[in-house]
Amino acid sequence: MRHKIAGRKFDRAGDERKSLFRNLVRDLMIHERMKTTEAKAKEVRPLAEKMITLGKDGTVHARRQAMSFFNDKVIVKKLFEEISPRFATRPGGYTRIIKLGPRGGDGAQMAQLELVERAAV
Repeated sequence: MRHKIAGRKFDRAGDERKSLFRNLVRDLMIHERMKTTEAKAKEVRPLAEKMITLGKDGTVHARRQAMSFFNDKVIVKKLFEEISPRFATRPGGYTRIIKLGPRGGDGAQMAQLELVERAAV
């Protein structure tokens, strides 16, 4: 029984799963939208929102926490200087998940995860 057990394992070891989530959040910060499976989008969403909240905080401690998550100065700089200021007045809910239907190859439910307030293109 799985009573009160949160999170999906995706048939991966813990370190692989953590790396997968970090890379998905990283791609979301770079491209500001991404297409992935619905299950992965639902798991990544809280992590992405936490990173944006750290960016809104803007302290040195928050920047170091973000750096320990991403291990990439360019992404952290973009998060703190471009992405987070857009959400300065928003109290939460920085991402949205749009369901796209089944994938052709294996029938997995696909979704698009995107930032709510996107940069002007």
